[in-house]
Amino acid sequence: MAADRSASVTWTGDLMSGSGTIDSVTSGVLSNLAVSWPSRSEEPGGQTSPEELIAAAHASCFSMALSSALAKQGTPPERLEVSATVTLVPGTGITRSALTVVGTVPGVDADGFRAAAEGAKDGCPVSGALAGNVELSVEANLAG
Repeated sequence: MAADRSASVTWTGDLMSGSGTIDSVTSGVLSNLAVSWPSRSEEPGGQTSPEELIAAAHASCFSMALSSALAKQGTPPERLEVSATVTLVPGTGITRSALTVVGTVPGVDADGFRAAAEGAKDGCPVSGALAGNVELSVEANLAG
């Protein structure tokens, strides 16, 4: 079954001096989040950006895909610490999403973990949405 998710935003003014607010999302967990061009292209200044939200989506999607892949091979993770860094180049667009994962996974060696991480990077739905448009990478290491 398909699952639709939505968000609503209100924007006032032009790009450079205007600002917006992410008013709501389907789940209700995010609301009243300020966004602006400077928060995208300079320092965040306490505001979010589409790139930050894409990074959160990519990190959470990847962690689910990797967890699933490891469990299917009989080595479910105890813990995965995942971050994503999404790069915006003004005038060009989003150019990169770099994933980093440190895992505690009994029964998996470093090479096996890296292979599972590469597969999860290529297989997670957010990676699929970004693929062909931005450079995707993953750095994977076991804890300890």
